[in-house]
Amino acid sequence: MGTIVLRDGVVFDGHSPELLDGADVLIEDGEIKEVSARPLKTASAQEIRLGGRFLMPGLIDAHFHAYAARVNLPSLDDWPMSLLSQHARTLLEDALQRGFTSVRDAAGADFGLAAAIEQGLIKGPRLFFSGRALSQTGGHGDTRPVKHFEPCACGFQGSLSQVADGVDAVRRAAREELRKGAHQIKIMATGGLSSPTDPVWMLQYSDEEIRAAVEEAASRRTYVMAHAYTAEAIARVVKLGVRSIEHANLIDQPTAELVAQHGAYVVPTLVTYETLGELGKELGLPEGNIVKLKEIQTAGLTSLELCQAVGIKLGYGTDLLGPLHAQQCREFLIRREVLSPIDILRSATTINAEILNQSGKLGTVAPGAHADLVVFDGNPLEDLGVLQPESGGLRLVMKAGTIYKNSL
Repeated sequence: MGTIVLRDGVVFDGHSPELLDGADVLIEDGEIKEVSARPLKTASAQEIRLGGRFLMPGLIDAHFHAYAARVNLPSLDDWPMSLLSQHARTLLEDALQRGFTSVRDAAGADFGLAAAIEQGLIKGPRLFFSGRALSQTGGHGDTRPVKHFEPCACGFQGSLSQVADGVDAVRRAAREELRKGAHQIKIMATGGLSSPTDPVWMLQYSDEEIRAAVEEAASRRTYVMAHAYTAEAIARVVKLGVRSIEHANLIDQPTAELVAQHGAYVVPTLVTYETLGELGKELGLPEGNIVKLKEIQTAGLTSLELCQAVGIKLGYGTDLLGPLHAQQCREFLIRREVLSPIDILRSATTINAEILNQSGKLGTVAPGAHADLVVFDGNPLEDLGVLQPESGGLRLVMKAGTIYKNSL
């Protein structure tokens, strides 16, 4: 990789609202070695002059679905993985070109996809995968239609999720995903929008089953993330040790305070509801799913305000499906209605790095961190619109010291 110097940037380090103006960043072998307010003297480094542009950590999406090639998720269960993988390649490569240098896949992605990125076969972001999400029979991860006949009740495994019922089965499934390299375990704790047979308010998994997943994740020094909409479900899983709450649209004040007390994270995904409300029907979202969408769509901004008010650390996630992945950066604009730009940028950098157990390595511009960096025309702390692809503001994308986009 050699040595690179990024010269004369305005640096947002992922933490402080105070920017370092006219800074040089020294990169060696994919790692940041020095950030200096004065010009660095280097004999043989490749120089990239930023001309006073905005330099910040690469963006992180903590709720991504690489295999979600269609809005109608149950329809993917009939696709061969070879076809899904080609769609995943496109979704991942496009995400990197939007400035997302890391993503946490929330169901489906596996070791093979991560290895393809590491080996350079896919020019995509770092992939922190969960394997197949765990669901009870009839839960959010059970995508079989109500008319499906299962003579032996043998369980189910789809493209993004699997059914595991009972403590022993949940424990075994979690161990298997961890054996296959999963960075964290995903469980379904309430009903969901895209599943065919469960209402949104439905509580899923017993305390004992959830506890088994948490114990197995902890044994690998990792954690459980839980799909959960309602306050009742969120309070329950947090008490049982779940560390990352996905969506949380229907959270209330007492539950938000409980989440804050336990030091758990919340990863809202408001853009998926906005885009599904606008385009879901024409993209094949079934009518029953559209009805469920209306139950949760309008509560999203209120949940952000509640969480922010009690000090919950909010991650940045999108949960987009099929062609809607193209609106990955729109989440920034939706959140600005109730949150400040600095809090939104921290969500997509330092806070998401904490969620991934990568503090100090990702989400920051500092010595010792991976050289995952993006450069923009304009200052996102003043105008989040510069992060939108249509603005043309993204000028450079670097991951591990390798440049994947450069229009400087």
